[in-house]
Amino acid sequence: MSTTAPPSPPLDRSWIAARIPHSGAMCLLDAVVAWDDTRIHCIATSHRDPANPLRSHDRLATVCGIEYAAQAMAVHGALCNAAQARPRAGFLASVRNVEAHVARLDTIEAPLDIEAEHIGGDGNNVLYCFTVRAGERTLLTGRAAVVLDASAA
Repeated sequence: MSTTAPPSPPLDRSWIAARIPHSGAMCLLDAVVAWDDTRIHCIATSHRDPANPLRSHDRLATVCGIEYAAQAMAVHGALCNAAQARPRAGFLASVRNVEAHVARLDTIEAPLDIEAEHIGGDGNNVLYCFTVRAGERTLLTGRAAVVLDASAA
């Protein structure tokens, strides 16, 4: 992927945290590796952190990868709409066709590669497909619908 507008990767965790609603430990992504108008590729290592806020009973279920993908989608929206004074607020309205290929993320030693691709939508609704991998191993796939500026509707 190549970037189509500034800023260009790699964009680090502090850059990401300033542009999504998640801060502190809840900002799960480490960096944006690549992006263009329709795709984003991020990396994360927070799945190995014992203090990860998504852990339950000292485990991080694979479905938590949906939150990693949702954050990548939020970063993609911020990058594609960089001219806006503030990022548009959004919420995850639905996920579909989710396939988990492992039981847990916290047992994965390699960094996570999170990729999301914008596949449709209009001004206030966005549809992405996403994949979470570790190296060549696919861990989680699915589609997500995001509603933007829901309070303004």
